[in-house]
Amino acid sequence: MTATAETPTQTGLRQQVLVLYLASSALDSRTVGWSTYDGTGETHPTTGDSDEPPYVTGLDALKDGWRLFQASQLNPPYPGHEYDVSFLKHEFFFEKLV
Repeated sequence: MTATAETPTQTGLRQQVLVLYLASSALDSRTVGWSTYDGTGETHPTTGDSDEPPYVTGLDALKDGWRLFQASQLNPPYPGHEYDVSFLKHEFFFEKLV
């Protein structure tokens, strides 16, 4: 008899994703931008639907049970472009299975 791992959809679990953009690469730095996605379909968050971030820091999200699964790569700016305005580069992806 072979054991097989159940997928989240077989167990009824769905994924929620939280994307936090932090002021620096440290998880305890303040949140400056965020996005949420709900695979359960129970909520339908949209951009700009809140003036307050869901968590003050990435560490606060960890403490609340979110699992960190990706952090953006740290790349130094190209010489002469240290002060260019561009994308938010300190991006952290968290998930919860509910």
